[in-house]
Amino acid sequence: MGNAMPTAFSSSLQKVCFVDNIILAWLVLAGPIWALLGGWLVPQWLDESSEVPEDSTYQPNTSSMLAGALGGFTLGPLALGYFWQRRYIPQKYFWIITLLLIFVLIQLIHRINNPDTVSNLWLLLAGPLWAVIGWIVISRRYRQQGLPIESANAIGGLAGFVAGPLLLIPLYFQTPELQHRGWWLALVGSAMAWFYVLFALANPENPCVAMPFAPTYVTQQTINGLTIGTIYALTAVGLTLIYSVQGIVNLAHGQFYMVGGYLSYYSLSAANDVLVNNGYVSEDFTISPLWGIPVAGILTFIGGWLFEIMFLRPMHTGKIERAAEYAILITFGFGFFLEYTTLALVGPFSQRGESYGELRRINFGAVEFDGERQFGPFLILADRAIAGGIGLILIGLLLWYLQRTWSGRALRAVSMHKDAAALTGVNPLRMNTFAFALGSMLAAMSGAALIPVFAWVPWVGGESAIRAYVIVVLGGLGSVPGALLGGLIVGVVEALGSGCYPDPSRGAAYKEAFALLMFAGVLLIRPTGLFGRKE
Repeated sequence: MGNAMPTAFSSSLQKVCFVDNIILAWLVLAGPIWALLGGWLVPQWLDESSEVPEDSTYQPNTSSMLAGALGGFTLGPLALGYFWQRRYIPQKYFWIITLLLIFVLIQLIHRINNPDTVSNLWLLLAGPLWAVIGWIVISRRYRQQGLPIESANAIGGLAGFVAGPLLLIPLYFQTPELQHRGWWLALVGSAMAWFYVLFALANPENPCVAMPFAPTYVTQQTINGLTIGTIYALTAVGLTLIYSVQGIVNLAHGQFYMVGGYLSYYSLSAANDVLVNNGYVSEDFTISPLWGIPVAGILTFIGGWLFEIMFLRPMHTGKIERAAEYAILITFGFGFFLEYTTLALVGPFSQRGESYGELRRINFGAVEFDGERQFGPFLILADRAIAGGIGLILIGLLLWYLQRTWSGRALRAVSMHKDAAALTGVNPLRMNTFAFALGSMLAAMSGAALIPVFAWVPWVGGESAIRAYVIVVLGGLGSVPGALLGGLIVGVVEALGSGCYPDPSRGAAYKEAFALLMFAGVLLIRPTGLFGRKE
């Protein structure tokens, strides 16, 4: 009897393992085979003259090939039989199949306990090698066929990275139209699913992927990223305003951000000393950092106005032959001057402004469902929350100003067409000066809002400038709403990237690297950004 129980348990365990092996074998072997069949057969089955609205942007050939490959990989003959019977794939079914693929990839976490197995399988069927092959071969194929190759490089690389030959073979032989947005959404979503699977297998104890999922930790990091992302957006809004009106990239923008923080700190310190020394207030009194924000804004507005008149206006009046190179050199030199002059005046030692108030943290209670805690409690640092609120208010005021006032409309008109704006009575030279001063002021005010949050040093502007360039490219050059959305995205990416990095001690040091990686990806996939317009 004693031996019967272990024998029965062992037999049951073998059956369970056998079932798992059958499922795994289907995912690994049958899935790719059916994907090849689906990518090849489904486009031949579908009739392009089926009932599709004429004004629809739906591309039957492109979507059917991708849907056939994904459907074959996820549901095998079930999906292909459905496609053969319908002879048409509605858009909603196409996305359902894509979601099923992501679900299947995530299920690999529960079926394979060895990360090396999944990594080797992925490198065999897809991965970086296939991405390079797809990048080179697909673009060359489209060039040979005389087809547009604008997206062929990126699509080929993504397709090879996600599914290797399973997608590259149909792409090579059928050369479908690649402008359909379904390609980007499906391939980027599948690539993110692969990253999630591999990262979760390699770091099963990481709080961002631990099972059961850790929503409180991830939500907390997301909230931190959103609060700081609004200030990032304010800095980028000033940069994109200058570019949209003048057509130049201000390489001194980060130094205006740095100067704004120091102007707020030292002006408030001087005013506080005067009040205390003259007996108007007690010695423990401190002026709120909120008063330093308009002070920094006004002073930098004047400085930006004078700099534009003296050094940039000759470029717009035709006195400079190579205006683009001149703008880069003069703004870079002015930023260099601001940074090292500040270093000589205040020294290399870090400074930090007074807190916005006595409240240090804002706590939100847990969110419960059916009597059980699901999310929270959440913690927000009060100074970051106030700085983020200031950023949102200032961006909102800027949008209102650009939409509702005459000078704001004049700025928008000059950004669209200088000559046409001049015919309506707008002075483009004056608007150029005003835009540069206003953009510099926004950068300085964002620095003044953040000096109570971060330690301030003279070289802090370089990091801010790089981040602002990333946000502007992500949102789209010349788009204020795009800069706001880009700032929020960069803030969240940096917070999640540093918070989810396997080594917490290095995560914070690599925070800027995550934004730069996203910057490179956006340049490859969508160079115009989220809201940018083609020239």
